[in-house]
Amino acid sequence: MNIQSSHITGFLAGLGAAGLGFYFYKKNQSKVDGWLRRQGINVQDARDKDPAGMTMEELVTEKERFEDLIAEREMAAQGEAEPEAAE
Repeated sequence: MNIQSSHITGFLAGLGAAGLGFYFYKKNQSKVDGWLRRQGINVQDARDKDPAGMTMEELVTEKERFEDLIAEREMAAQGEAEPEAAE
């Protein structure tokens, strides 16, 4: 099967449509998830996840995310404290 320019055009159009759909989903995620829940589809919220039911990989990922957040806030706090110390 030869790949023609129409195949590439269709692939790029599909990729663009998927990207646009994902963008709008993320922008309106709480509304869409709420609608899906009302339809009977169980959409799990990441903030409501029970740590006891998480896999080891999910726990490690969350741990790393928290460590990154802590480091960012510590750096921000140091950045705010340094100008005061210089005065």
